[in-house]
Amino acid sequence: MHKIKLFTLLSVVFLLKNSMHAQQDSVRYWKLKSLYSLNGTQNSFVNWNAGGRNNISMIASIGASALYTKRNMKWSNDLSIALGGIMYLDKKNGNTIQKTDDRLDLSSSYGVKFSEYFYTSVNAGFKTQMADGFNYPNDSVKVSTFLAPGYLNLAIGIDYIKSDKFSIFASPVAAKSTFVMDDSLSAAGAFGVEKGSRYRQEYGAYFKMKYDQILAKNIEMKSKLELFSNYLKNPQNIDINAELLLIFRVNSLFTASAQWNLIYDDDINIRDVNGGFGPRTQFKSVLGIGISYKLDSK
Repeated sequence: MHKIKLFTLLSVVFLLKNSMHAQQDSVRYWKLKSLYSLNGTQNSFVNWNAGGRNNISMIASIGASALYTKRNMKWSNDLSIALGGIMYLDKKNGNTIQKTDDRLDLSSSYGVKFSEYFYTSVNAGFKTQMADGFNYPNDSVKVSTFLAPGYLNLAIGIDYIKSDKFSIFASPVAAKSTFVMDDSLSAAGAFGVEKGSRYRQEYGAYFKMKYDQILAKNIEMKSKLELFSNYLKNPQNIDINAELLLIFRVNSLFTASAQWNLIYDDDINIRDVNGGFGPRTQFKSVLGIGISYKLDSK
């Protein structure tokens, strides 16, 4: 009986040990990174001749990546989330909140190596926003909301991956889906869909470049460029999505950041300040200082 108990105990220990080794073997192929940030500003005016409105603004963001590498296979995943707003503290008009940043961006790429730096890859990306957006000062008519618009990109092509910090993906076979899941925006034919439709499909070529670099001891740069050409309609009018982020790290907790976004979509008509209506280059700049927390697991 004692021999049986001893044998059972040793068997359990052996299985647990092998299980732990298997988990460690699986985990060691992953490289995980994440950055959590909270930036804010406050402005207050008393008898200020130049004028101004008392306000408080805040932006929270999360940037995370998960890279799995094993033998000739590489699976890369990136997540970017940001939500921010500004509250005006006017006694006469009451406290009003306006959205200043809203982003939900998820991408994934699976590739199999066939040369030193080249992979045959499948690339997928999804983008939308989380909260209602308005064309201020008019806050009665929505111009965007969750899944209005929403974008889904699927592409098969070649990935050139020099390192974890630099990659170029090119695809002659790509699909871009645009979703407008809001009744009023769908009825207006917003974001290139036919009036009353909630969906638009495009087929064409897709290009994506990512470049991250440490510029100095406490300065980090992250950049991304995406291009899409629709084979079926005006292929010469290329959709552009470009992002540049600079992170200035004061210490392990406090950081300053500068972010620029440029978007051009030939199917999105925008009314400018002069009353013109048609495709326009969209540009956004966000500067902030606040706290951040970085996790880096290898």
